[in-house]
Amino acid sequence: MRYNLIVQKKECDYMLKDEILKLKKEKNAIILAHFYQHDEVQDIADFVGDSLALSRKAASTDADVIVFCGVYFMAETAKILSPDKMVLLPKQNALCNMAAMISYDALKKYKEEHPERKIVTYVNTRAEIKALSDIIVTSSNAEKIMKNFEGEKIMYTPDKNLGLYLRDKLGYDIEVWPGHCYIHDRLTINDVKELRKKYPNAEVLIHPEAPLEVLKQADYVGSTKGILDYATNSEAKDFVIGTDKGILHALRKQNPEKNFHILSHGLSCFNMKRIKLEDVLDALKYDQHQIEVDPDIAARAKRALDEMLRLS
Repeated sequence: MRYNLIVQKKECDYMLKDEILKLKKEKNAIILAHFYQHDEVQDIADFVGDSLALSRKAASTDADVIVFCGVYFMAETAKILSPDKMVLLPKQNALCNMAAMISYDALKKYKEEHPERKIVTYVNTRAEIKALSDIIVTSSNAEKIMKNFEGEKIMYTPDKNLGLYLRDKLGYDIEVWPGHCYIHDRLTINDVKELRKKYPNAEVLIHPEAPLEVLKQADYVGSTKGILDYATNSEAKDFVIGTDKGILHALRKQNPEKNFHILSHGLSCFNMKRIKLEDVLDALKYDQHQIEVDPDIAARAKRALDEMLRLS
């Protein structure tokens, strides 16, 4: 019975993919998928990657429609960078818990009370938060960009873990907003100890959204794409991966001769896994869940994004 169900699902996926590819061509659309999406969604995408890299890639194409398989703030960023393109989010309730941990009013109040602090904001935020920021950063370029602000007072929003990691590494005057990624924040030193004991020859690669004490146990700390590149270029054959298990698909496709072990079974973002092939098809078929950003908010958010691109 289980075998029959697996076969039926594969046949169904094949038919869905065929219809998606047909509609994509008809509508001159491009499909983007974040590394944390379901395997079959990654496989149907034109490009798979980290959120900002995907938005920049889409902006450089002549596609009329962007189908962003990720979470809401990612699709918003794509719209900011491609205002003349239609941007679709296949699942309207694919949100980001971290992005919800900071509000426009709270950050505006903080800015008014602390005008001396430069607002450095992680890309995992809604457009109105980016609009209040001096500059945006990603997990791959945050350290490089921060080095431009040595001697300045900084508020890093909204990920306390990445902010504390940068403060510890650079020694700068950095305050951190009390936000976090709910899956990376669960990681513990014991998780690392247990996996090191189980796989003593493995290199441990962890995303900087994890707590500082956990990051200090890693062989490499970096973005999702950074983890993929590190594992690909390393001579090691075994790796413990400290980020969403969705990255395992790309890691194994790119490195079939290597072994990858997830640091914790809890490393799976529920919101990132909301999108199914059926949702991608419906988005294309009905122009469903179009993303719009207020022009004033978009313009101010783009200034912060452009400043990031200038320094990165």
